[in-house]
Formats: sequence, C-alpha cells, structure tokens
Amino acid sequence: MKKALSIGLATLFLVTGILPGKAEAQRRKKKEVVKEVSIYDIDTLVQPIPLNRRLWHDKIDREQNRADITDGVARNKELYYSEDSTINKNLGHAIFQEIDHMQIMIENMPVDGSGGDTYIESREKIRCLQAINQLLIDFNQDVKPDPGFYRKRVNNLHDLIIARSKGEATGFIHNHISFQTLENVKQLYDPQSAERIFIYTEMGKREPQVLIKRLAEFANDPYADDIVAAAAKVVPSELFNYASSTNYVLSGAVKRSKDPLVQAIVRISQESKSPLRAMPFINDIYSKRLTIQQVDYITAHQDLFYQNLVRLKVENVAIGGDTYTDELQYRGLKYVRDMNDLHEEKDAVRFRCIDSFDAPALYFIMVYGQDEIYTSSFLGTFRRMMERMKPMTGNELLDKVHRDKFRTFIRMCAGYGTLPEFLSTMDAEHKGSIMRDFIAGLEKGKDDDLEDAVDVADAFGSIKDPDLAAFLEKQVKDNYEAAYKARSKKGVIVYGLLATLFEGSKSVDSNRNLVAEQSEKLNLSPINLVLNKNLQDDSGVIYEQAFFYGDEDGKTSYASFLGNFRDGKWKITNTNKYWTTITSTTDKHITIFANLPVPEPGDEEAQKELAKYLTDNNIHPTVIIHRGHSYHLPLTIDNLARENRIVMLGSCGGYHNLGKVLDRAPDAHIISSKQVGSRNVNEPIIKSIEDQIQAGKDIDWIQTWRNLDAYFSAKGRATEKEMFSDYIPPHKNLGAIFIKAYRKMLNSIDEE
Repeated sequence: MKKALSIGLATLFLVTGILPGKAEAQRRKKKEVVKEVSIYDIDTLVQPIPLNRRLWHDKIDREQNRADITDGVARNKELYYSEDSTINKNLGHAIFQEIDHMQIMIENMPVDGSGGDTYIESREKIRCLQAINQLLIDFNQDVKPDPGFYRKRVNNLHDLIIARSKGEATGFIHNHISFQTLENVKQLYDPQSAERIFIYTEMGKREPQVLIKRLAEFANDPYADDIVAAAAKVVPSELFNYASSTNYVLSGAVKRSKDPLVQAIVRISQESKSPLRAMPFINDIYSKRLTIQQVDYITAHQDLFYQNLVRLKVENVAIGGDTYTDELQYRGLKYVRDMNDLHEEKDAVRFRCIDSFDAPALYFIMVYGQDEIYTSSFLGTFRRMMERMKPMTGNELLDKVHRDKFRTFIRMCAGYGTLPEFLSTMDAEHKGSIMRDFIAGLEKGKDDDLEDAVDVADAFGSIKDPDLAAFLEKQVKDNYEAAYKARSKKGVIVYGLLATLFEGSKSVDSNRNLVAEQSEKLNLSPINLVLNKNLQDDSGVIYEQAFFYGDEDGKTSYASFLGNFRDGKWKITNTNKYWTTITSTTDKHITIFANLPVPEPGDEEAQKELAKYLTDNNIHPTVIIHRGHSYHLPLTIDNLARENRIVMLGSCGGYHNLGKVLDRAPDAHIISSKQVGSRNVNEPIIKSIEDQIQAGKDIDWIQTWRNLDAYFSAKGRATEKEMFSDYIPPHKNLGAIFIKAYRKMLNSIDEE
C-alpha cells in the first residue's frame, strides 16, 4: 500500500426491493434496503495513517518491492516462481493486492477490548502490521518458497486478524490447526498466551518431526516437554542431536524430560562409546533387550552391525524406524560400493562381502542401494537372494520384509530384466496379488508423497510381457475409477497420469506426433524436444555449467570433458585458479563454465567462487552437467536453478534425487543412468548435445538417442553399448515426467 492511498468514506451498495402488488391495492411506497459494506472489506482509508504507523507501512512496501523482482522487472507487481502462470498470478495477488488490502483493513478496523483507548488500538494495529511484515520477510528469505503455503498463510493471517478484531480468535485457531496458523499466531501472540500454547501443542502432536526442528522457539516453555516426548517416538535422532548439543537451552529441554524414552536417548549420548552408531538400537536399549555395552560390541563389527539393522527391519520395530533405516541404507551402500569397485574380478572375489547374508539382508542391499548399484552388482546380488530365500517364495520374502520398498524392488527387477524370474516363484494367485498391490494404494499419504507412484511410472517402460502389461493397465484404470468414486484428489491425478504414461510408453520411441499428443495430455511442453531459443538468454547467449570434483575420478573426467572442445570450433581459456571458460568460435554465442577439479575441499570453494561470479554478472546457465560420483550429486543439485533446461546427472538414482532436481529446476529435461555413469558414454552424449546447440538446432531426444545408439552399436564398442543401454533420455524418464505433470496438475487444482 502506497502513501498515495486515497482517504474516503465507506462505499455503500444500494439494493432496492419491490414488494409484490395486488390489483386492488393502492400503490405502496418502495422500500429501500441499504446494505452496508463490512468495515473489513472497505478498500479506502477512513482516517489518515498516524505517523507512528507509517513506518511499518513503509517497511511492508519495501518487502513487497523485494518480492517484486523475482520476474526480473521491479515494481510491476508480478511474481515468477513457476512456469504455471496461474500459480504466479494467484501468489502475486496474495503478496501484493491482498496485503495492500490488509493494510487498509488494519487501519480501519475496530479493536476488541480497546474501549476506545487510542494507545491500545495503535499497539494492536502495529502488531498486526508487524505480522504482515514478518510474513513478507519469511517469503523473501525462503530459498525455495512454496507458493501454495504462502498464499494460504496470507489468507489465514487476514482471517485471524479479523477474528482478533471481533474477539473470536480462540475459536478460529481451534478450527484452523495448521502451520499457517502457527506462523501467524507466533507473530500475533505472546509466548505464554493460551493461543500460542494451544497451537504449538497441537501441531507438536500432529507433526512432531517437523516441530522438533524448531525447538529453539519454545525450549523454555512448559509445553516443550510434550513435543519432545512425541518427537522421541518418530525422530529420536533429532533429540540425540539436541542432547549432545553445546547449546544448553536446547540440551536442557531434552535432559529435563521425565519421559523414559527421552531419558534412554540421553543415556546413549552420555554412556555409549559410539553413540551415533548406537542410536538405531534405541528401542533395544529402551526396552532393556540390550545394554549400551552390548550395542557397542555389535556396532564395532561391520557384518554383525548390518545384520542387526536388518533384524530391526524384519521385526518392524516402530521406535526409531527412520534412524535405523537411514543407518541400514548407509551401511548397505558400503557393500554396494565394494561390489562395484570389484566389477572386473571373478564373482567369488567380487561378492565375497555378502556371502554371510540371508535373503532379507540382500533384498535391503539392493533396494536401499538403488542410487549406486551397478547392473552386474544387482544381478549378482539378486541371484544370491533367489538361492538363499528357498524354500520361501517371492511373496513370502516380501511379506517377511513387510513389503518395505517392494515397489522399488519390482521396478528394479523390471529394469534389470529379472521380474519374470522373481514372479515365477509364486503361484498365479499370489503373483496377481503382488502386482495388484504394486498398483493399488498410490492415493495414500500426503499430496507430495510420490515415491511409490514414481516407482510404478518408471516400471512401465521396462515391462515387456504383454499379458503383465495389459493386467497392470487394467489395474490402473480400475484404481482410477475407485479414486474418482471416493473423490480422492490425489488418486484421480495419480492414476489419470499413470494411464496416460502407460499408453504413451508404447510409442515414445518412434512416433513424434504421439509423443507430442502425450505431452499435451500431460499439460507439459514437448517431452522429447528442447528448443534452442529456450536455452538462450535475453541477449541470445547460451550459458552452460559443468561441475567437477577433486578426487582422481574428477580430474580424469575434467581432462576427458575438455577433449570435446578441441576441434577448432571452441576456445578454452583458463580464466583463473577456480574455473575454465569454453566459448564457441562460430557465430553461435555459447559459453561453458567448468570449475577446476581442485583437491577437496578446494573443489567446493571453486564452485562457490564460480557461483558468485555468475550471480554477480546475472548469468543463468540453462545446461548443467554433473561429472562425479553419486555421493557428490547433492552439491550439484544445491546449485540448480529454475532457468536450467537440460540437466545431465549421470547416476541420478531414484525418486528422491529426481524430486530434488525438479524442486530447483522444475522444467529440466533430465538425462540419468541406472548406474554410475561412464566417461566413455558421457563424452559422446555431451558432444552430441553441444554439436546440436552450436549448430543452432533444437534438441530432439528421439533422434539424438537414435544417433547415439547407432554410434555405440559400431564394432568395437560392445562394452560402451551395454553401458549406454542403462542411460535414460528425458523422453523416457517416466519418473521425472510423472513428477512434473503431477505437480503442475495438483497446483492448478489447488489454485482454483
């Protein structure tokens, strides 16, 4: 709201009602019904703003101006946070028009309980203005703002301010328990107020794993004890971190708890020789099944440690589930990496590290090692699992592991060609039951919980059995109809998209028209095409960025990468000690920045210096290339941005990495691999892309992959051909396509 806001009286709407007349009756006077607009809806100021409150209006204006530059144009009251114009429009309306109106509303509204005292009224209005200002500060400082959350928070604050004005705030808060209400109550109420105690306590019961991360906000308040005790059951590792903290306020909030489970966590932090390793066994210690000393012995022996983590999974222990599952994944990856590193050795040597494990342990190694496991490592582990699960059938094994990540396992088996063998261990009834369950239940969970649905989407492209494919297609349609009848928003979207993907996966290899039709059905830009003009900035320049890391693999990859640009069409300049710049010498303006593979931790410093240079010069790369092991991938993902249109990741892994990539680069075309990438495959892919960009061509993934397939099919490239078959082009990356389409459709529905 600007200072130039006009001051006026309330607008009145005149509604005239005419009473029905009778033939013999005399003419009656028309009654005028005057309907007064609510004081909360008036769009002009009734009185001038006092000087002591103008300061806060000015602060709000400044924060709105900060938000206004996201679309690159200042003071146009438009935001850019998504390719979906509806989302941008509705978020912009909340941040600008709604907040402008709220400022007027606050100045005009009466204050409950003020008794006409101008000091009390002014203090209340300042508090409301401060709440608006803090909302905008939070929005501007959020590196990944959720448009839906902030739009709802603005609306919630509007309604809560009105409820306070009317003396109805307590009822409003009790009927609107959410994080939006919590954030707004935090600004409008004192820490010891009944309203603040209520909302924190209730949200602590509903979302303890989220609220415990905010312990600093309420560590000294009495309701902290209840939240700490609730969090201990679901995220004990968070409490361990607090108990071990040198921040005495936070550690004190945990240590003073009388809850027995919390006290067991405190004892581990104080008595265990390896407390972090001991934490997965919190239930054993809490229930007195094992002593801390016995747990320390287990965790000191690698195989015994892993086998006991598997025991916890098989026993389906409720307390500390995420903690021991995370540890199981971390420990299991060591076996995956050992097998991968020995890929040139004989099987007896390569798979010796898993010789002592039973079928469930091998199952967990595969599903939790999905991000890194080589094809040959998976196949060797799978064969050993099949041998050791006898006389169990496949469905009995899945029951023993409580169907944990069974959709991931089915998807991996489909991708690696072992699904028929696994299903052959079951009779027809159990096989049908497993595959029905593979499709069913995807509507469950929160709207943003998509891991299972992405596993199903990814599996579609790998299932070759026509009878099984037809069975699954029917299951998708049946579940869609059930979701529609149940009015499940998530279910209708998920199964509707899966049906479209299932149909489209039959023609995605060859027919551009059908692919275009599928893209249109999914409400996405063409999934097989990146227009050259969409890679250019406003000046017609295409910027790219390549990420390298300082280990030996990174140095070799860097040297190999530069080999793509020594054909006379590029100029390589060693700009400084942090990065190299590669520029096109043709009439096409292309600049590639590649950080030097400086030994760790210098590689991160080089990337940060390059990022600063790009930011300072308003350069936004549209092509991103990750060259490094998958454990370096999080650092690359942290540097992604919404301008990225092509992202080459090599080993991308499963849903979690896809989701993170699309969080930051929602319109990216992702090239990934089922296993760790090979430079002998990466370089031809990169060169093919760069040649097309330099020629000014649009990148057609169908044709690009055909050409690459022909290249790798040449004599003498059998090894590279096999590796190339594990790479997934953007138009076949059904998981990424599903996430894009789902998010866009969900946001569109939420914005209606």
